[in-house]
Amino acid sequence: MKNIANGAEVMAAAVASGEVSARELLDASLARIAATDGRVNAFTDQTHARARAEADAVDAQRAASQPLGPLAGVPYAVKNLFDIEGVVTLAGSRVNRGDAAATADAFLVGQMKAAGAVLVGGLNMDEYAYGFTTENTHYGPCHNPHDLTRIAGGSSGGSGAAVAAGQVPVSLGSDTNGSIRVPASLCGVWGLKPTFGRLSRRGSYPFVHSIDHLGPLADSVAGLALVYDALQGPDALDPGCQALRVQPVMPLIGRGIEGLRIGVLGGYFHDNATPAAREVVALAARTLGAQTAVTWPDAALARAAAFIITASEGGSLHLDDLRTRADDFEPLSVDRFIAGALQPVDWYLRAQRFRRVYRDKVNALFRDWDVLLTAATPVSAPVIGTEWLDINGAQQPARASMGLLTQPISFAGCPVVTAPLWPAGTGGLPIGVQLIAAPWREDLAFRAARALSDAGVAHVRPALCHAGPDPASMPRTSGSTAMDSGSSPE
Repeated sequence: MKNIANGAEVMAAAVASGEVSARELLDASLARIAATDGRVNAFTDQTHARARAEADAVDAQRAASQPLGPLAGVPYAVKNLFDIEGVVTLAGSRVNRGDAAATADAFLVGQMKAAGAVLVGGLNMDEYAYGFTTENTHYGPCHNPHDLTRIAGGSSGGSGAAVAAGQVPVSLGSDTNGSIRVPASLCGVWGLKPTFGRLSRRGSYPFVHSIDHLGPLADSVAGLALVYDALQGPDALDPGCQALRVQPVMPLIGRGIEGLRIGVLGGYFHDNATPAAREVVALAARTLGAQTAVTWPDAALARAAAFIITASEGGSLHLDDLRTRADDFEPLSVDRFIAGALQPVDWYLRAQRFRRVYRDKVNALFRDWDVLLTAATPVSAPVIGTEWLDINGAQQPARASMGLLTQPISFAGCPVVTAPLWPAGTGGLPIGVQLIAAPWREDLAFRAARALSDAGVAHVRPALCHAGPDPASMPRTSGSTAMDSGSSPE
């Protein structure tokens, strides 16, 4: 097979032109998974028979001169909370292992199939999406392809790692409090958390009904846009899907940033970012001509309210199993589920009332701004098993703190593209920048993201999938430690 560059848009074009077949792309993807996943642990299920059937169907369509979908032949994988027909929807848990296999694909999996994409499997995640690290006790931790001793982020850790490792060019994940943006940041890939209610959630295992989002990760910004456009569509069977029509971004991302009002979030977001995270924001701001610091309203209160709602809805959802099977839950999250189930209902109601006021304040902010910038994570990827982080002299709990900069944004429902940047002083590890727009204006975030990509500031780097930094990267900062790639997270 000819060497085809990464990017879903490049692969689909190559299949359409006959430069490569869908089956050849699939074989290359499966070979990469076989060569790397023993170390990365991104996959929990592989759907080889289905993938070959889908690839062969694409090749048969082309041979018959039939129209091809926009993602024809592109391999992809999904977080294992998406229903895949014939596969048990694990949602990262032991409890779900005994469930019957899904009888139909999730809505978004169906959208990908209709676009011609080829599904290769299900991906590792934090149990029931309650975590930011994918240190899954049941299925093993997911390892960061840029340094296998470090976390891939979560809860969509497998989704970020599979793209970063070059196993697939695109994947699907979910984001309640940051679970697409954190892995995108730590693994150095592109990610999109769309507007709340934009994409159907039908056929996905829920975490927090009132905050859950679904979206893609990709190895190029054009590929991210192409997949996002394919995922869009009204779904009358999902009451949470508020989209009435498809609003493509692919035709718009090349319009540039002229006329866009772009600001940089200060205050809370600056204070909770380490120097490396501030560096990537400053680089993105210079590239986009953003000079003004902007105050995001009530960020700390929004994060506190998000915690309350997350715990309450998550605990309520799993209450029956918590009463009878608590020992089968993830040790890293079971106490939070139980605590959430015990929270006073008044806390939950007050948090939801605050959320309504908060969203109005955030929406008002976008009367003066089109895109706002901040880091996606306060630090680069910590070593697996890290309990505490030093964030500007303050000791913070490591796992919860990965969402410091993402939770206030998703609580407002705003769309965010996460762009991969590569600061100095992190041992060659990435930190992402969030490009935030007003609800339903994904196109503006994508235009800014494309500008960063075209300038060479934001890009994906090949991952060697070994322990320790890549040989060409800068030396580690002091205090880091090596760990065998097969070590336990605890």
